[in-house]
Amino acid sequence: MLDDTDRLILAELAADGRMSMRTLAETLHISRANAYARVARLQQTGVIRGFHADVDPVAAGLTTAAYVTLNLQQANWREVLGRLRALPGVVHIGLVGGDFDVILLVRVADNTELRHLVLDEIQGMAGVVSTRTLLLFEESTPARRVAAPPSDR
Repeated sequence: MLDDTDRLILAELAADGRMSMRTLAETLHISRANAYARVARLQQTGVIRGFHADVDPVAAGLTTAAYVTLNLQQANWREVLGRLRALPGVVHIGLVGGDFDVILLVRVADNTELRHLVLDEIQGMAGVVSTRTLLLFEESTPARRVAAPPSDR
């Protein structure tokens, strides 16, 4: 169970994962020992899964991005998800309800790589019935946010 201080810690670290424990403690007006203990607990319980670099995909050479939706044979979804996880270029996989079964965010160097990924790799998988590709022309990333602590109403 997270308390208000835990949520504030998560918000601060989501904004700056390289923040020192000293700065975190000073910002939240808690002791350094408390900050260390809370962050360690949040890591041990899996709330904090890791610390990552925020990489600009375009600057890293991944200039083409798309959402790819898939319809699957229902009996094969576990195997298909396992194979999708192994594909280079697949950034995010969502199992969803609605008009399709899976949505992928893919990032590749160019349209040639996108074509290969979708037409050869994904559509060639047993269990994939159909795909639809939505090319991203532009992206906007909102500020990272963690839910605010509940109010005392």
